Amino acid sequence: MIAWLRLLLLPAYVALAHYAGALQSPLLAVLALADLVLLVLIEPLVKPRLWAWLALAVVAAGLAALSRTPLALLPLLLVPPLFTAIFAWCFARSLRAGRVPLITKVVAALYGTTPEGLSPRHRGYTRGLTATWAGLLAALTVLNLVLALVAVPGGILPRLGVDSPWPITEARASLIANVGNYGLLIGFSVAEYLVRKRVFPVRPYGNVFDFARRMAALGPAFWRDFFR
Repeated sequence: MIAWLRLLLLPAYVALAHYAGALQSPLLAVLALADLVLLVLIEPLVKPRLWAWLALAVVAAGLAALSRTPLALLPLLLVPPLFTAIFAWCFARSLRAGRVPLITKVVAALYGTTPEGLSPRHRGYTRGLTATWAGLLAALTVLNLVLALVAVPGGILPRLGVDSPWPITEARASLIANVGNYGLLIGFSVAEYLVRKRVFPVRPYGNVFDFARRMAALGPAFWRDFFR
């Protein structure tokens, strides 16, 4: 149930965040932030955990106060670069000596073996793919941060009284940061899957749907430990 709730909350956040920026709506901005908080807290809320409900109450009170100020849209500008920066760091950190690259972990689990049990070709490919994801997410972080700085009229620089060196409307900046990012990541994932089919014609899954099913079947314990 939690997975299905997250699948509903994620596209809802994307839509709310985009239209909040496009329409300059504090109400939609606050709803987008509330959706994001629910996305993070949904598991302990459902279980339920008292601390999660207390945290939700505190955040709700804060968002209610924020909705009555002209700063309601500002946190949304920082969500995309923060999101991509966290994931870029996780992918890059896993490439350090003594750690297992994140994609190597996934492939080893799908093949029912350990990272050491994979072939050298698999280990090389998955390490390179992990580095590519880290680089792509780092590039998106820079792009998203620049958009947050230069968007007019509500970007960080205009709010500080500094003229934007590359003025771009908030509607367009929001479209790039809140919709374009996900489109690029999905497109890259599809392209990589097609390349992988040619590089590794023998795989433990039959098609993209079987691949998704097997990824989900790895279970909550695997995904909880994924970024450790």
